Amino acid sequence: MPVLNSIADFQPTLTTWRRHLHSIPEVRFDLHQTAAFVADRLAEIGVDEVHTGIAETGIVAIINGQGAGRTIGLRADMDALPMTEETGLDHASTHAGAMHACGHDGHTTMLLAAAKYLAETRNFAGRVALIFQPAEEGGSGAKVMCDAGIFDTFDIAEVYALHNAPGIPVGEFYTTPGPIMAAVDEFSIHISGKGGHAAMPHDTVDPISAAVSMVQAIQTIVSRNHYALDDLVVSVTQIHAGSVFNVIPDTAMINGTVRTFDPAVQAMVMTRLQDIVTGQAASFGVTATLDYGNGDPATINDPRCAAFAASVAAEVSKCDANATREMGAEDFSHMLQARPGAYLFVGNGDSAGLHHPRYDYNDDTTAYGASFFARLIERALPL
Repeated sequence: MPVLNSIADFQPTLTTWRRHLHSIPEVRFDLHQTAAFVADRLAEIGVDEVHTGIAETGIVAIINGQGAGRTIGLRADMDALPMTEETGLDHASTHAGAMHACGHDGHTTMLLAAAKYLAETRNFAGRVALIFQPAEEGGSGAKVMCDAGIFDTFDIAEVYALHNAPGIPVGEFYTTPGPIMAAVDEFSIHISGKGGHAAMPHDTVDPISAAVSMVQAIQTIVSRNHYALDDLVVSVTQIHAGSVFNVIPDTAMINGTVRTFDPAVQAMVMTRLQDIVTGQAASFGVTATLDYGNGDPATINDPRCAAFAASVAAEVSKCDANATREMGAEDFSHMLQARPGAYLFVGNGDSAGLHHPRYDYNDDTTAYGASFFARLIERALPL
């Protein structure tokens, strides 16, 4: 079964919806315009229940099928990124410093399209819970919605989500059983020394030298403390120190990220980072503190649900059911800890990469994602 005809026929309106959402990007939990637009469309579509204000601006909508059955959750993230758009498109962001650079406007539109089809046909038993989530891009909005009790309140048995994938042909899917995306942690190292004139370094305790040495030592965690065939990324992404060419500063700061799948590997990295900070601080005569923050856990697909979702996707388009897992992260991981389910990617074609200032979601992708969601419900909840 390819793309559903009724969804394809509605494509011009879906494109209008998506481009409107693209033009009004909002970040984190502050999605008042976006949530209002989604709630209005759901009311027009004729879903049975619309519950707003969950996790501040999240929404859960319910569509009842014909007769009793389980409740399946379908999730779309709604938030944008705090960055400036450079596409020059007619539907470009009208909100300064915010941009839909990850395609959440498209994900939201996919789920609205599926909602329209399912509300009109109701060719299933049980219920669909449409989860429109804030704050995927920082804020762990999925966790906040889980903590708000949506899975118990709405008796959701399984949950599924899609993300667009630039560089993959439009409409082609991929997923994998088990881990598909990594856990993400952040660390900051604050170094204090004694500043002074750059011409008299002997009168200073240089925090920059200590910072550079720490960064070099951090690179050995992956290469010398970790089994090479296991997945691990430790990246230093920021070094901040000084403001004048002839002054050695008092302080320096290092920031970075850690990506893991195994809690034991995660614990090893935390230990080694602390050892490096303590040892290098003593070596250079500075004081230094490590702040380590655990972020979203690894996104782990239920093997049965992943195989089922892949079989559904293969009815819509091509699907790789055993793709290589990725070191990116996704807060949908919290929902997969709460209930079995699966996370899939769908091709966005030849577009700029995610989080790029010239990225734009490909509207041709919408019908594939919406058809997948709709068909998944009909397959999971047969009459």
